[in-house]
Order: sequence, then structure tokens, then C-alpha cells
Amino acid sequence: MAEKSRILVIGGTGYIGKFIVEASAKASHPTFALVRESTLSDPAKAPVIEKFKNLGVTLVHGDMYDHESLVKAIKQVDVVISTVGSMQLADQTKIIAAIKEAGNVKRFFPSEFGNDVDHVNAVEPAKSAFALKAQIRRAVEAEGIPHTYVASNCFAGYFIPTLVQPGVTAPPRDKVIISGDGNPKAIFNKEEDIATYTIRAVDDPRTLNKTLLLRPPKNIYSFNELVALWEKKIGKTLEKIYVPEEQILKDIQEAPLPINIFLAINHSVFVKGDHTNFEIDPSFGVEASELYPDVKYTTVEEYLDLFV
Repeated sequence: MAEKSRILVIGGTGYIGKFIVEASAKASHPTFALVRESTLSDPAKAPVIEKFKNLGVTLVHGDMYDHESLVKAIKQVDVVISTVGSMQLADQTKIIAAIKEAGNVKRFFPSEFGNDVDHVNAVEPAKSAFALKAQIRRAVEAEGIPHTYVASNCFAGYFIPTLVQPGVTAPPRDKVIISGDGNPKAIFNKEEDIATYTIRAVDDPRTLNKTLLLRPPKNIYSFNELVALWEKKIGKTLEKIYVPEEQILKDIQEAPLPINIFLAINHSVFVKGDHTNFEIDPSFGVEASELYPDVKYTTVEEYLDLFV
């Protein structure tokens, strides 16, 4: 066994970041998390920071916007994983510059963790958000930085507990609103599994300069199939309200930020079928559950059982 890469996570206290940090530490990678002073003094972040310490994670004081501290942090590791939020996506050029200066990074994972942005048919404002991620990909490639892009598709924790219904806190038990005709297939992956697959890819030559797409066969469902599965579990037929595409497009245009972004992403996934309407060609991508068949992922069915 080669020595495990040292991993730095930037944005590690964020939504998907904390799962990545934990998966890295549990897989025995020497794990570093870049943390700002303001994060350390934020009571809301205290439980996450405490958990990192208990896992043996090295907290590196620094900031994406402080070039010197960023370079210093990067020089301590082999692999950099960015999990920064949507407002900071464009600023990942700062990470790229620091990686170039440090000169020691074996692999960079920019913040992706959603649709494969090179294969989308999105409308605004999701179109611009996806284009931003694609721009960062091109910048990474232009600088010749070894990389892996993770297209994790839908976060199960975000979409499954509500059955993709706006403004609810539990799956519906009477009526359900379905985007479009409900037939395009979407993919839902549990956050812990996304993190596990990401960390497995770190030292894998098969994922170098490729997109790692997460398409576990038991997590691919159309909206209609998802509703049917839920109906079977609760033993009840729901009233289904189908929203035609032209109405969805109108709603996107009229909705304020950030609701319009969520609506536009839903349109890309559930109306355009952007998760599954392309084949994974070996020239650009590899599929996670095929590469790592030993990873026991949580299926959509198992996830829904939590809410029955």
C-alpha cells in the first residue's frame, strides 16, 4: 500500500465539506481543514470544529483570500479538495493560483458536487451558476493541474425528505407537485456516500483528470417512480399535480433570488433530465459505483424508510 495522501479541505465546515473532512479522516488520510479565525469563534460552527478535533483533523489557520496563508496550507498536503459555497465559486481562481505557486499538489478537486456542468441544458439563473463551475474546470485544465471533478447529482438529504416539494419539512401524504411529466431520471445520493466516493477517488489513477459521476443503480429514479415508491411505503395514493414546463419557466422568471436558482436547477434535473441524458464516455468520465463496488451506499428506498 502506498502512503495515503495528505488532504486539505477548503470550505470544510460547510454543508458538504464537513462530510468530506469526516470521510477523509475515517479513511486514515492525514486530514487538514482550512479554517478562518471567524469560523473558530463562531458558536454555530463549534460542534463541527469539535468533531474535527476528535477525528484528529489538523486545523490550519488561513483564508482563501489571504494568498500567503493559502500557499502555506497547500504546501503541507498532496491533495486539495474545495467545497466552497456558491458565492465563492468564482474565487476558486485564488486556490488555482496558490496551487500553482506551491507546486506540490498531486490532485485538485474543485467545488462541484452537483450536476456534471459540461452536460447541462439549464436556463438562467442556474445556467450561469453551472457556467461558473465549467469556467473553473477550464482554468484548472489550462494551468495543467492534475484534477478530478465530482458530479454527485442530488443531495439525498436535501431532496428526499421533502420529495422535492417546496416549503415542506416531511414527505407529503396527500398531494404532490411534479415538475414536467415526471419521466426524466434523476439521481439521489446520500451526503456521506458522496464523501466516501470522493475520498476513494483521491489516490486512484483511474479518476485522474476525469469526472467521477455518481450513478449508483438503485438511486436512479424519475419523479413519478419516486412518488410511486413513497406511495407503496405509506400504502396510500397521492393526488398528483403536474406543472407544465412553460409554467415552470414562468415561475423561474418571476421568483426572487435564491428561489429562482433552485427552481432552475430543478428544471435542469427533473424536466431536462440533465443527470442521465448523456452516456459516460471513458474519454471524460468514470462511474463511482462501478469503480468501488465494495462501497455500501444508502439506496433511495432505504432513505425513504426513515420517513415512513
